[in-house]
Amino acid sequence: MTPGYRLRLSPILRSLSDSRSYWYSGLDARRRVPSRNSRMLENVAITRRGFLGGAIAAPLLAQSSPSANLWNGYEKRDFTFEGHAAYVVLPRIAAAGKPWFWRARFPDYQPRPALGLLSKGYHLAYLDLPNIFGNPAAVGAWERFYDHVVLNFGLSRKMSLEGISRGALFVYNWAAKHPELVNSIYCESPVCDMKSWPGGKGKGLGSAKDWEEALAAFNLTEEQMMHFNGNPIGELAPLAARKIPILHVVSDRDELVPAKENSDVLAERYRRVGGTIEVYRNTGMPDSLNGHHFPLDDPGHIVNFITGGTSGMTPHRREYCQMRGGLRNAWRRLNAGGSARVAFLGGSITQMAGWRDLVSKQLTARFPKTKFEFVNAGISSTGSTPGAFRLVRDVFAGGPVDLLFVEAAVNDSTNGFGAREQVRGMEGIVRHARLLQPELDIVMLHFVDPEKMQELRAGKRPEVIVSHELVAERYGVPSIDLAREVTERIDAAEFTWDGDFKSLHPSPFGMSVYARSIERLFDAAWKQPPMIEGAATAHALPSAIDEHSYFRGRLVNVGEVKGWRVDPDWTPSDKAGTRAGFVHVPMLIGDTVGEECRFAFEGNAVGIFVAGPDAGVVEFRVDGGERRTQNLGLGGWSRTLHIPFAYVLDEDLSSGPHELTMRVSIGVIRIAQMLVN
Repeated sequence: MTPGYRLRLSPILRSLSDSRSYWYSGLDARRRVPSRNSRMLENVAITRRGFLGGAIAAPLLAQSSPSANLWNGYEKRDFTFEGHAAYVVLPRIAAAGKPWFWRARFPDYQPRPALGLLSKGYHLAYLDLPNIFGNPAAVGAWERFYDHVVLNFGLSRKMSLEGISRGALFVYNWAAKHPELVNSIYCESPVCDMKSWPGGKGKGLGSAKDWEEALAAFNLTEEQMMHFNGNPIGELAPLAARKIPILHVVSDRDELVPAKENSDVLAERYRRVGGTIEVYRNTGMPDSLNGHHFPLDDPGHIVNFITGGTSGMTPHRREYCQMRGGLRNAWRRLNAGGSARVAFLGGSITQMAGWRDLVSKQLTARFPKTKFEFVNAGISSTGSTPGAFRLVRDVFAGGPVDLLFVEAAVNDSTNGFGAREQVRGMEGIVRHARLLQPELDIVMLHFVDPEKMQELRAGKRPEVIVSHELVAERYGVPSIDLAREVTERIDAAEFTWDGDFKSLHPSPFGMSVYARSIERLFDAAWKQPPMIEGAATAHALPSAIDEHSYFRGRLVNVGEVKGWRVDPDWTPSDKAGTRAGFVHVPMLIGDTVGEECRFAFEGNAVGIFVAGPDAGVVEFRVDGGERRTQNLGLGGWSRTLHIPFAYVLDEDLSSGPHELTMRVSIGVIRIAQMLVN
């Protein structure tokens, strides 16, 4: 009976097996009890035999318990199948339909994609066959093992396959014979042509010992193997006919299984017969075994690929991105060629090298006919309130903008702004930008920090994300909840905070996580570009959430203030650090207690942009009204930095002319800009 024929009876078999599938013992099987703490990743260097021979130091995940009944904290059912060790790893909660992931070889190498899938409800299966290079005997054993696990564990009829190195020979030989049972194929550093490895007949290093074993496994002479059609590169038509998506992750530094002799050849042939394949060039370091082993750039990309190819499963881009009004106008403008301007408004995470540079490269690659100007409008320590007031100067001073990225979730919360200020600041940015350019597309990003992770794990959505999402929803702005994405992927053991992401100012790895999520947004927004050709159209402008939001915000030169003194080229006399834009600029200074100044303005809100770890207390009143005080209090935030900080002193005035009076109450006051809405 063939596997396909058995599965025609699957409804009956399932009804008989479902009640026992989770209690199946088999030979040598035992009950597993997962540890709550065993999901934590540890980088443990373990010397072991490499895929293609030789001792290497490879990063593995440490078990939290010495019990053989666990696999990285998940319940593992061991059994013997036809004399070979085998197991199935169970998710904590199985996804609907019980999807599964079948690993061909080296089951403890690069476990993070598998852990990510387990966290999403996939089962994991493995059969430990000898080194027989995916020959007909291996394919036959796989057919029987498939029947066994589908029947006894109640798994889905179709699965996703993983082939690491020579494991690709098992994967492709089985998939070519049973393409109707395959959702997708993922391979890392795969052997696609045995002439390359182990044969070494091209530029690869090869392995004489493994070459002899491969010839014996297929009962071929060397001359026959040179014309053998049973390699993955020769078995692609059945897979293409079923439209099976394929992902290969390779390194151009791999000297054992060179991509140009393996994955690149397979990809060219697969596309020629109508198949879809991505060959991802991994850049992670350090590598080993002549470039054949390497740390994955982004395990989540693999998880996303596999879940995206499984019916009923939700890949990352569907979970963390809200598309809303989309990016149609941006595509129209960027695809037209000529010049284009893209701006990035935010704090230090935007200002520093990282995600912004990666996204700039993505856009340049997507639209090669366009000459881009990328505007870095990030200023460290600033959130949405200062962003709203400096929008015109820092984003639009050079002219119209074709795409705007904005982020403020980290600084709006860490700088102590409440929900009302968070809405007023972010709506100030979005509404003002749309008033200036009604057709402008905007992307809102919510970055992660440890406090947000704690809230999300407690089942709460951070207040600042709720506030900013209120604005995004009102104005149809696409957004990405990167705080939630990073938290859930860490909790799924795809990567770690301390070892990989590092801090709220992410490592290069963390920055790449942000950039890849944005790239998935681009993929979703622009997957059918011919449907969105034509002239850009204005976005509808709804009524304001808060009429006192800072969408009329502007910066006013301190030269318009009467009183105190202006240093035209201020630099600090202490050893504290400075921020760009807040040094070698005119600075209004009040350093005598009781000294007053006056500022006439027209609007409904007024404030100050101050700097200095020694900033004191300012006493103020508007239009001769009640005297109030504002503790500028920057010393408590950073005692070694002239940090820029925006204070809105009065934000609920009637629209019209007003006069602000300020008096030094304690310490020294330094003002770089006046804020008027």
